[in-house]
Parts: sequence; structure tokens; C-alpha cells
Amino acid sequence: MDVTAPAHRLSAAVSAASRLLPARAGLRLRADAAGLTVAGSDPDLAVRFDCPATTHTDGSVTVPAPPLAETLRMLETDLVRLVVEGSRLALRLDNARFALPLLSTEAGPPVPDPPQVSEVDGAAFASALRIVAGTASKDDPLPLFTGVRVQAADRLTLTASDRYRMAVARLPLREPGSLDVLVPATLLTEAARQAKGIVGLHAGPGRFGLSWEGGLVGTAVLDAGFLSEDSIPSSAVDTTVTVDADALAAAVRRVGVYAEDRRVLTLEVGDAQVRLASARQDTGEAEETLKADVGGGRTSPSFQARYLLDALQAFTGSRITLSIQPGMRACILRAAEPGEVELTYYLMPMLSR
Repeated sequence: MDVTAPAHRLSAAVSAASRLLPARAGLRLRADAAGLTVAGSDPDLAVRFDCPATTHTDGSVTVPAPPLAETLRMLETDLVRLVVEGSRLALRLDNARFALPLLSTEAGPPVPDPPQVSEVDGAAFASALRIVAGTASKDDPLPLFTGVRVQAADRLTLTASDRYRMAVARLPLREPGSLDVLVPATLLTEAARQAKGIVGLHAGPGRFGLSWEGGLVGTAVLDAGFLSEDSIPSSAVDTTVTVDADALAAAVRRVGVYAEDRRVLTLEVGDAQVRLASARQDTGEAEETLKADVGGGRTSPSFQARYLLDALQAFTGSRITLSIQPGMRACILRAAEPGEVELTYYLMPMLSR
């Protein structure tokens, strides 16, 4: 193999693949008339990124990902030439040479790409996914809570929960499709971050994939029951509060300084206002009142400050309506004026002490 590629484009492709694959995975580099392809796989995951290149000699090699990614990241050059030299892949520059060992490639049947079922705007998808995936558990013995449920019909619905909160986002599809899978949240978020432009949604038996111009990520889906907002009671709302999300978030940060160890804040709903309050024996107490549009009864639910702040940050720059249910039922947060992406955030109250 002998190929010349733009250093920054190759670095971006290699770095993207490295972040998605296991730490010790090898990367397959294939050069042909179409350019250079960077790919990698394990039994559950397959990634592929295209890079423009001038191919002098066709070929395919496998090299360790970490040193290749680190070397390319530090290069200060426009072009890099990759040449196989015996048992090494050499990266040649005008004034330098770096050589990586070639890894053996186990010949096995390639994992077929699952068929495409629909398309979605990549920027809207990534934005919605960042919010929804943020509510998934990072490490849970129940895989159900580490994934994002991805459903497609007339619209795309993304759902995730860590049992204390749930986020649901709905956004338009470019065409109707049929899809219902549970995908690892961390992997899905990273894949969406790499995607550009229009993103294809793929599904096949036990697999899910995303594709875009120059890239494809396919993964096995989680073997677990599905999350559903239908399991959360939401018909007993007796108080609604509409307030500026940024103003309430700023107040949460300030009042939260005085919260006790559990970091629980009380949201007291009054006439045309809400009052945030917290107290801690060793630092004192704090309260802050904000103007709000209030409907229904008066109540004083308590929330964990970090979870409330995460929920509010999902609605940055807009007014938000909190639909408060009695007792320990979830509080439902929605934008007062929904946009193209419709976001619903469920937040469980905490017992105050």
C-alpha cells in the first residue's frame, strides 16, 4: 500500500474511529482508486470513515489505533504519505518518518451493514440526543438504563432514563420509517457527534446503524426491555408554573450553594411567583424569588439540585412550563413554546428533610 492523504482529514477519521472502538482495537486502512478508508470492528461494533487520498498502490493493512491517532494529531503538515515497508507502515514527511507495526488480520465474514429505514437532520438529531442521553445511567447492572430507545414511525422519538428522571425528544424524519431499538447511550452520542449533514438510520436483526457522507457506525442493540414514557403517570397535574428557564437555572446555582449534603432544594409555588429555598446547618440558608405564571393549586416539591439544573439547561434560552403532580409523582418540564424538536423532561421529586 502506498497512499498520500491530507493529514488533518486522516487525523479526524482515525480519531473518530479510535474514540468509538475499544482501546486496544486495530484500525484497517484500505487504499484504492476511491481514496482511503479507515475501519475497525469487534463482534458488537463496526465503524468506517472515508478520507480523500491519492492512491499510488492499492492495499490494505491493520495497525494499532492509539499510536496512529496520536502521531497524526501532532503532525504539522498538510500531507502525509503512508507506505508499507516490510512489517511496518511508515508515515513519511519531508523531514520525518514514523513506523507502526502491522497487525495480523483474522479473516472472518464481514458484518453486513443493516439496511436504511429513514433519514434525519444530523444537527437536530445530535442536539436532541445530547439532552436525552444525559439522563441515561452511566454504569448500571440493568442495561435498560444505559441505553437510548430509538423509535421511528412518522417522527423520530428518543427516550432515556436513569430511574430518577426521563427525557423524551421527538423530531421530524425526512421520510417515515419503522424502527424500535435500544442502543448504548455513550456509543450513540459519540457516533451522532461525528455525523454531518443528513444522517441515515439503519436497522436489521439485532443491529442498529447511523450513516452519513463519509462515515458509518453499526452496533449490536441492547438485549433488554424497552423504556416508555407511558409507564409514568402524568394525568394528575394540579399546578403549572411557567418561568424563564435561564433565570430559574441561575437561581438554582446560587441557592444550591446552601443546600445540605443531599443537595435538595425546595420549590415553593406562590401567587405569581416561585421561591427557591435551601438550608445547611454549617453554612446558613438561602432563598430567592422569581416571577412566574402560576396556575392551579399551591405546592412545595423538592428536587435534587443537579438533576433540576440538568433539566433546565435542556431548555436554555426559552420559557419553560413545569407541570407539578401531587405527592411523589414526576414533575413534567416542557418548553412553553415548543420548536421543531419537542422535548419532554420528567423529574422525580425528592423527600425533603
